Amino acid sequence: MRQVKIIVFGATGMIGQAVLMQCLGDQRIESVLVVGRTSVRRQDDKLREVLRDDFSDFADCADDFAGADACFFCLGVSSVRKSEADYRRVTKGITLAAADVMARVAPRMVFVYISGMGTDSTEHGRLMWARVKGETENALLAMPFRAYGVRPGFIQAVGGVQSRTRLYAIGYRLVGWAYPVLRKVAPRHVIRSDELATGMIEIALQRPVQRVLESDDLRVLL
Repeated sequence: MRQVKIIVFGATGMIGQAVLMQCLGDQRIESVLVVGRTSVRRQDDKLREVLRDDFSDFADCADDFAGADACFFCLGVSSVRKSEADYRRVTKGITLAAADVMARVAPRMVFVYISGMGTDSTEHGRLMWARVKGETENALLAMPFRAYGVRPGFIQAVGGVQSRTRLYAIGYRLVGWAYPVLRKVAPRHVIRSDELATGMIEIALQRPVQRVLESDDLRVLL
């Protein structure tokens, strides 16, 4: 199998940290391009970073994106205390700004979007964040490349990764002890961060028929 070239957005977040760690350690991956505002502060022969302040337009990244085999889009923000317009601007606006350029210069790539359990594909539900995530997923699935929506529930952080969102980080610490129990009684709702990251890599390599996957779907690919 030939080695693949990966793009990662949101590599400083909890999921992005796990994805980057797995990508750098996977011999099937030739290179990893990280796009972000701040450096991941790692040194690796596979790794290259593009640091920028403007996330509204990625036209100047066309050459960087060309030739990529997959993008793992892990960038996201909490909807707490945000208006729907602000949340949509970040969640949907930034995602599609990057995806539009990738669809043009790498139309055969795999685009793996981190969504979340409860995402509303109808776009008409009561939960604001779920509607916006649903809009974003639907827009990506309609693009020329092969897009996937990944909807994890509770994620057990392992290997030193941690959430940058204080509220989430506290929550993970408080309920982390319950993970083994949750894994037995509600396996669909929980996954380890390394399993999630490895599952995303397998999506890029296997290109499964199913386009929206939850935690238990990912584990089938491992």
